[in-house]
This record gives sequence, C-alpha cells and structure tokens, in this order.
Amino acid sequence: QVRLEESGGGLVQAGGSLRLSCAASGGTFSRTGMGWFRQAPGKEREFVARIVWSTWRWNTYYADSLKGRFTISRDNAKNTLFLQMNSLKPEDTAVYYCAGKRVGSVGSKEADYEYWGQGTQVTVSS
Repeated sequence: QVRLEESGGGLVQAGGSLRLSCAASGGTFSRTGMGWFRQAPGKEREFVARIVWSTWRWNTYYADSLKGRFTISRDNAKNTLFLQMNSLKPEDTAVYYCAGKRVGSVGSKEADYEYWGQGTQVTVSS
C-alpha cells in the first residue's frame, strides 16, 4: 500500500523559510512524477510545484506566483520529496500536500495524481 507522509510544517515569521519533506513508502517512485499542492482556509486546493522525469533528466514546474521562492526536489535513494520555501508570506499559509503517481508523469491538476499525503500545516505570521 502506497503511503505519503509530509513533515516539516510549522509556524514561521514572514520572510522566513521552511523545508517540507514527503516520505513515500509502499512502492518505488524513482521515475514517477510527484508534486506539491496547498489549500488555504476557505479556498480550493491549488497546485504548487511538480517534478517529472523527461528527456533523461528531472524537470521542475511551478505555479507562476511561486517561481523564485519555492524549490521542489527529491532524493530517490530515500524515496523523499522536498519543498524548500523561502521568503514566506502570510498568504502562503495553508495545508501543504504531497502527491504522487505509481507510473508515468504528472501535471498540475489534482486528477493527475493517484496518492496523497495527509498534509502538513504551514502558518506564516506577519
């Protein structure tokens, strides 16, 4: 059974940084696409970033509004996905979810993903 577990969330002041981790178990994710989404209070879940294997290398994609502040990466040896978040703003406050798929690439839509973690809360104070 595939399981994704996020960690690393917490309370941080505006301008600070956090690094989220997502540990995957129950399968092999060395070549499959994975991503991060977030859901702020009262809002729908939205795409944050994804990392996919294409043209013999890992390619990363971000929501336009987050480019330059967030970085997605992965450690395949440890089956772990990361999201480095810098220059955090109060509007980044949300529950952050990692998501994956056993086979194939993924896009920026929730329907592209098969597995989801439970989420980790990130709160940015002003």
